[in-house]
Amino acid sequence: MDVTVLDMLSEEPTSFTITVTSDADENGELVEATLKFTYVEKYPDEPPLWEIHSQENLEDSDVEDILALLQQQAEENLGMVMIFTLVTAVQEKLNEIVDLMKNRQEEEKRQKEREAEEAEKVAFQGTVVTIENFLAWKATFEMEMSELRKKKQKEEEQAGKTKLTGKQLFETDHNLDTSDIQFLEDTGNNVEVDESLFQDIEDLDLDEDDPDFDPLEMGSDED
Repeated sequence: MDVTVLDMLSEEPTSFTITVTSDADENGELVEATLKFTYVEKYPDEPPLWEIHSQENLEDSDVEDILALLQQQAEENLGMVMIFTLVTAVQEKLNEIVDLMKNRQEEEKRQKEREAEEAEKVAFQGTVVTIENFLAWKATFEMEMSELRKKKQKEEEQAGKTKLTGKQLFETDHNLDTSDIQFLEDTGNNVEVDESLFQDIEDLDLDEDDPDFDPLEMGSDED
């Protein structure tokens, strides 16, 4: 039994504290309680006074269980020196508490593993289709498709209003009047005219006033 007498508090009446520590579990966790005992005048025919002076890792319910255990053991051992018996009972109780803590931790671990497995099954299997959730999905889907159709129709109508024919573009944009010339100038394709081809054109005797004049016959006259 792991007990330590920490301090003799007084001699009249006799009062002292004893710290009781549980065995450590496999993870090194333990619980501890420091008990304060005070002898009464008629001890051991009457039980001593006791209280839990301090504790470590104990829940409130554990403290209540220990106090109830001390009361039970004291009543069963009236007329006998009982401090050793009371401390031994508390020691065994602390070991039980450690075992319960271990079991609770293992159960919590198993519960988390079960929840993780269930979540994985749900993710793998997907949502079970019922009439209710199918109808709800169908209503949402049809509403979304309707919105998409309206949006597409609106975009098409807007595009039809803004699309101009070539003639409309020409009439509305006067820069197109000179666009070809500007293009030729920008690309360096300027048109050059050889004026020498027309130097003797004024010397020609053209009978333009003659209704029978045919310029093509001029080239055929070799005389």
